[in-house]
Amino acid sequence: MSTFPSMDPGIFAADLRAQFDAFLDEHRTSLHDCLDGMSEHEARASLVPSRTTLLGLVKHATFVEKVWFDEAITRRSRQEIGIPATPDESFILDDGDTIASVQAAYRLACAGSRERTRPLGLDDLVTGNRRGPLPLRWVYLHMLRELAQHCGHADILREQLLAARAPG
Repeated sequence: MSTFPSMDPGIFAADLRAQFDAFLDEHRTSLHDCLDGMSEHEARASLVPSRTTLLGLVKHATFVEKVWFDEAITRRSRQEIGIPATPDESFILDDGDTIASVQAAYRLACAGSRERTRPLGLDDLVTGNRRGPLPLRWVYLHMLRELAQHCGHADILREQLLAARAPG
């Protein structure tokens, strides 16, 4: 089997929902694993002018999962869910945030996302988003775009951090 579940021959013939799920989970895994082998210091390293760090990216991805697969589906407020009000705030690291804690929170958020979307079809409308009712298909496409962008960010940051380790 390929390293990428989306390239498994069984996925080629699967229905669209199974394909979406495979791609989403592939990106989720990639983002989660960007922290593997990093020190706590490296995970928090600020290499760009924004709040973007490896640890912050995974923390933000947890926020995004909860916005699109909790708030949008359950109609619970961000306050009820326990997430920041804005995407920018979701990158802010607390003193207690560690690689282990942020990865665990992300795994839980992703599991919750899978559970809440399981009974829904791609054409079902989710009504709790600020934009108004949206089909789950659009939410999946948006999440694929979001996670793909952040996986790219993580790849670049990780590459910079690993290069800094190399004896020069």
